Amino acid sequence: MAKYSIILGNLGNTCDRFLSSGYKDALPKEELIKQASQIEGVKGVELVGTWDVSSDNVDKVGEMLANHNLQCVSIIPDYFSQKRWGRGSLSAKDPEIRKQAIEYTFECVEMARKLGCTTLNLWPGQDGYDYVLQSNIALERRYLMENIREIAKASPDINFALEYKPKEPRNFCFMARASDTLLLAKETALDNVGVTIDTGHAFVAGENVAESIVILQEYGRKLFHMHFNDNYGHWDDDMIVGSVHFPLFVETLFWLRETNYTGWLSMDQYPYREDGQGALAESVAFLQMIESRLTDGVMQELRDLMNRGNAVESQRWLRRTFFK
Repeated sequence: MAKYSIILGNLGNTCDRFLSSGYKDALPKEELIKQASQIEGVKGVELVGTWDVSSDNVDKVGEMLANHNLQCVSIIPDYFSQKRWGRGSLSAKDPEIRKQAIEYTFECVEMARKLGCTTLNLWPGQDGYDYVLQSNIALERRYLMENIREIAKASPDINFALEYKPKEPRNFCFMARASDTLLLAKETALDNVGVTIDTGHAFVAGENVAESIVILQEYGRKLFHMHFNDNYGHWDDDMIVGSVHFPLFVETLFWLRETNYTGWLSMDQYPYREDGQGALAESVAFLQMIESRLTDGVMQELRDLMNRGNAVESQRWLRRTFFK
């Protein structure tokens, strides 16, 4: 069975740009960790730097996780919600900002080591541009790659999973799609640099998640991590998994198993108005339901269906398997 985790902040007071105070009351960190431990099947959490964990509180956070039998799956450095990163972090034009981003990332590496965590999930959301003729695209993309390489080369005990997203907060993000992020990872020439697929980001990018999984696994087993959520395809709505793209998640879990992915399946949602614990629990339960149907016999049925390529037959199989 797969290993399930959640991003801790998804249980908290998730805010949007229309109500910066959020629609819920903020909860203490230990209550969030307790709620995470109560979700059936969840054994791990991801922590966002500055939001959840810092050099000042890392030992205390580690104690709380241990008290609730939870593993720190990854640390997500906060490159996105600080004023200083407004014009970029690892790819910023300002060399002082790039230096600060590198130093901050090394702080996250040390926090990960203290927590027994082996993955940093890098989402440099402010690294990109908004207007035509605003970015020296070649130079700034090179800064991003070289700085990731510098950090990863100095930290061979940590995996660096690069999370891509086509837009938001910038109109164009440098790590926008699976394939261009794979190119960046491979350009570092380091085994500990790979890619995170966020299903919602992939939908916005117009990707079929299953194909992105295959590409990353076929070209060097570079799929390091998975984030799960759902949306309508035009924005990163971070909805309950399966609420929109039901059949695509069947294919996604098939190919995760077929390509021998052994990493975590981590829920990454923003339940602005919904009960956070309930929304995350439904997402995990949905994926577990699909996973439970993918027996050895069903996996062979799917291989046979794909080899025949009969769309009518495939749709009939979906209906009879999941809706009878």
